[in-house]
Amino acid sequence: MTLSTAIRTACLCLALPPAAQAKSPIAEVICEPTARMHEKLERQFGSERAATGIRGPEQLMEVWTSKSGDWTMVVTYATGTSCIVAMGENWYTHAKVDPARG
Repeated sequence: MTLSTAIRTACLCLALPPAAQAKSPIAEVICEPTARMHEKLERQFGSERAATGIRGPEQLMEVWTSKSGDWTMVVTYATGTSCIVAMGENWYTHAKVDPARG
């Protein structure tokens, strides 16, 4: 690719309108300092942390649930910021079955 072709391609890409994106209930990710995020989830939404898992050396995934069945997935970063990355409803916790007892 020649330099002039690369420049024309870059200009064309900049001139095109942005691609349409699907609408989402959380089209914009909501981020807050972790302490503030936890407080909002507990007080404003009546949620409790139901599950936690390590995603990497600097990220922790949390699932928060409420008695009404609403759920929120939060990623917490080592920097002290937490972001809501998914939300839903009708959360159900499956009871663990001991295979030895059938």
